[in-house]
Amino acid sequence: MAREVLSIFVENQSNVLTRIASLFGRRGFNIDSLTVSTTNDPKISRITVVFDGNDTSLSQIMTQTRKLEPVKDLYLLNKETSLFRELLLLKVSCDKTNRSGIIEIVNIYRGKIISLSKQNMIIELTGAPEKIDGLLEMLSCYHIEEICRTGITGISRKSVDTDDDNE
Repeated sequence: MAREVLSIFVENQSNVLTRIASLFGRRGFNIDSLTVSTTNDPKISRITVVFDGNDTSLSQIMTQTRKLEPVKDLYLLNKETSLFRELLLLKVSCDKTNRSGIIEIVNIYRGKIISLSKQNMIIELTGAPEKIDGLLEMLSCYHIEEICRTGITGISRKSVDTDDDNE
């Protein structure tokens, strides 16, 4: 099983996300990450789905997803030709004895401290999922109060025409 990232272009209408997620669930796929955003066309949204699958299951889920009426197009995002990013908000307990150590680690990862109090700090980090994982590993020896990750979003470096189905 390999980690796959699908970029699905859908019409903006109610229940589209539910239909996509239900399709994955009915086929026995666990969605690892799911993000939705508008595109440059306000009538179209992009759904990015991350899941584990093999070639057979990937072909099956792509075929079934294409059949859904609000789906305009979908692409498998190739790891070599696509960029993936994620946003992390992290609340870490701190006091005057460990604050500077945490700040040093955050600076190495080019994160931002967006809130600071005597008891904790909130860190913002954007980057590849591996970068997010690296920061979390480095901060694992501190008391992490809360983690909020957006999930992976991605875009192909190649030009993509999303209007092929609009004939």
